[in-house]
Amino acid sequence: MLRFEVSVEDLLRSRFALSPALDLCLLLRSLIGQGQPLPRAWAARLLPAFERLRRESELDAALALQAPHGGPNFVAPPPRGLSQTWADDLAMIRATPLEVARREFATTAIGPSARDPRVCAVLDSTDAVSRIAEAMDQAWHELLAPDWPQLRAICERDVVHRVGVIGEHGWATTIESLHPGIAWHAGGIEIGFFRGGTVRLAGDGLLLIPSVFVGHIAAHLEDPWPRTLVYRARGTAALWGEQETVPQPDALTALVGRSRARLLLALDAPASTSQLARSLAMAPGAVGDHLAILRSAGLLVRARSGRSVLYRRTPLGEALIAGTD
Repeated sequence: MLRFEVSVEDLLRSRFALSPALDLCLLLRSLIGQGQPLPRAWAARLLPAFERLRRESELDAALALQAPHGGPNFVAPPPRGLSQTWADDLAMIRATPLEVARREFATTAIGPSARDPRVCAVLDSTDAVSRIAEAMDQAWHELLAPDWPQLRAICERDVVHRVGVIGEHGWATTIESLHPGIAWHAGGIEIGFFRGGTVRLAGDGLLLIPSVFVGHIAAHLEDPWPRTLVYRARGTAALWGEQETVPQPDALTALVGRSRARLLLALDAPASTSQLARSLAMAPGAVGDHLAILRSAGLLVRARSGRSVLYRRTPLGEALIAGTD
């Protein structure tokens, strides 16, 4: 079992972040069959470009560093917050000293693919860091960047939901909602299906990262990362399902229309117009029009949160959803 000892100071310093680089690594592991399986439609769409990159770039050197349960820290540096971008991550990857990267090569490049002559040529070179960074940048732009706005919106909405749960129910409920196998017990977080013993946060807090590519839950326990839990973002199942068929409640669809039904169902957590547009792959103007109609019907209310205007279902909207389950 893995147990995090958590103090009040740790809770005050715990925070959420997004990690484009970590999601890229998780996606690459999935594409080589070492991570969470991708939905068939996504795999069919991405595999041709992935195989071409393996032939035409030095991506295999980056892949040789990946394992089912981890990889080198320098290709997935710790994120600083919710505004983290791929450009931020790429700059940190490129700034890695060669000696640091080579120490990580020694512990991560241990599989059969690491003995491929092309891979060895990259890992043994004096510009190994920049060559791996370039290969990952190509992979980012061809495999993940087109979908990132939609995926980021899902993760941002997840964070909005979790922060709301913290405010209403506290940290214990929030932590236990991340995965059925996580429990808050006697002032600590216990994950029964992980090994690791007891880890003390020592006042540094816990970093929480939502992801659409993580299987269920993952943990970082070693420097330079803070102690971290990576968890599956709410809405991921619906995202994957949308690539095939998403059943809509017939009665709700007949009552308000297919697009408005999708929006009403999607608002299980507050969201802005742009977040809904990205996560549902709809035009922002159309989303705004539909939200205005749902609001005028008394099914939604809106409130400002920082620079964003967030919509949420009213009790009438909740009752309408409940009546279609």
